[in-house]
Amino acid sequence: MILKIIYVGKTGKSFLIEGEKEYASRLGHYLKLEVIEIPDVKNARKLSAQEIKNKEGEAIKTKLKPGEKIFLLDEKGKEYTSVGLAKFLQKQFNSGGQGLTFIIGGPYGFSDEIYDLSSGKVSLSQLTFSHQMVRMFFLEQLYRAMTILKGEPYHHM
Repeated sequence: MILKIIYVGKTGKSFLIEGEKEYASRLGHYLKLEVIEIPDVKNARKLSAQEIKNKEGEAIKTKLKPGEKIFLLDEKGKEYTSVGLAKFLQKQFNSGGQGLTFIIGGPYGFSDEIYDLSSGKVSLSQLTFSHQMVRMFFLEQLYRAMTILKGEPYHHM
């Protein structure tokens, strides 16, 4: 199964870029990973939060394929332990489909249309992180989940 991560905006910090690359590379040993970056909305300062979410939503929709299961990283989503996330992923893998897609939105969240397309929401924490940091944290947690599913020792380091 293909696991796709779509996120809005660029990461400007080199340490986060390196972390993303590291965990994306490690994940490649377990599954086919596709990472898609949606550019920031142009002239966003002149737009309302809702207009920005709608424009981001339109860009996100162009990257989705029929049959994909879509989950949003959202502060109001379900929180998992690392083992719980591994079990959640295994359940999604077992249920088949055309792929599993996680979307990390911009600072204002998602348009209603993207919420409507999703199968659910996942939260990494009740704490607030920058969207750039969430990408690296989420890739690390996906890698951790895969090592848990394979019975490898990374989780207990």
